Amino acid sequence: MSEGAECVGEDDSMLVAAHRLAELQVGSVPICGDDNHLKGMLTDRDIVVKVLARDLDPATVTAGSLAEGKPVTIGEDDLLDYAMKTMAEHQVRRLPVVDGDQLVGMLSQADLVKALPEGRAGELIQTISGS
Repeated sequence: MSEGAECVGEDDSMLVAAHRLAELQVGSVPICGDDNHLKGMLTDRDIVVKVLARDLDPATVTAGSLAEGKPVTIGEDDLLDYAMKTMAEHQVRRLPVVDGDQLVGMLSQADLVKALPEGRAGELIQTISGS
């Protein structure tokens, strides 16, 4: 897990969010409210499909307005097998790690690959990619 996950604020515009994704060189970022409470996840695809393709102004659409439902997360004490199963089930490569509703880090597919015994890494990648 990478501790100290970077967030975009729920009141940040899509322009701010896009700059943040580019700075971090990632395709998704958590949306956080006050006190680092996880509100959702934002992807580069969300910005394209839900804002740009609908001719909405990225300077006025907020990250919080795109936070839909409860984000897929794992707890900080969850086992690697559970994390792997969750990533595969939801076809995601990054999971927010929470303590209650507080974001404490992010777990990436690369983090899991490093931690898994040899042979299981290929299984994880294959399962998440749907191949």
